[in-house]
Amino acid sequence: MKIEIISGSPRQSSSTHKIALHLHKLLHQKTDHEVGLLDVRTYPLPLLQKVFTSADDAPAEFKELALRMFAADAFIIVTPEYNGSYSPAMQNMFDHFPKQHRKPFGLVTASPGALGGIRAAMQLQQFVMALFGIPSPYMLVTPHSDKKFDMEGNLVDESFQKSVDTFVNEYLWLAEKLVEEKVTA
Repeated sequence: MKIEIISGSPRQSSSTHKIALHLHKLLHQKTDHEVGLLDVRTYPLPLLQKVFTSADDAPAEFKELALRMFAADAFIIVTPEYNGSYSPAMQNMFDHFPKQHRKPFGLVTASPGALGGIRAAMQLQQFVMALFGIPSPYMLVTPHSDKKFDMEGNLVDESFQKSVDTFVNEYLWLAEKLVEEKVTA
């Protein structure tokens, strides 16, 4: 299975990116799945002008992104909370591609505040369903995200490990079942 983790913050010192790095390392250690990390900062997509219907349809500067988006079997979105919602840069990335029919999505939100991006998480579920994706009901809502991970994505707040493990285990269960079902259908 090919999983793409979307690091959804355009900010240079993003605490969200630290979480994406942590999940990337953890999934590499825990599974044999092919796990990639797509950072919205690497792909400065313009506001939506045209949906890329295939990798060949994408402009040269976004060809690698298109190849990875079309090849992905599953996604994990990691987004900060912006004004009670998810990252516009992350949405813009997905808006450039067709619907993600029946693909599983893990949802991760982050905020330096006590609520951890829960408002963004609720809206993110609706966004994924609008993409025709299937959101895992086990989300990773990360309060005080600026204090949980170091710059390399290492978990420094051990009390948060159980939340990470629950998210990863439940996401993998769902993703593996859905992708397996697609293969045998």
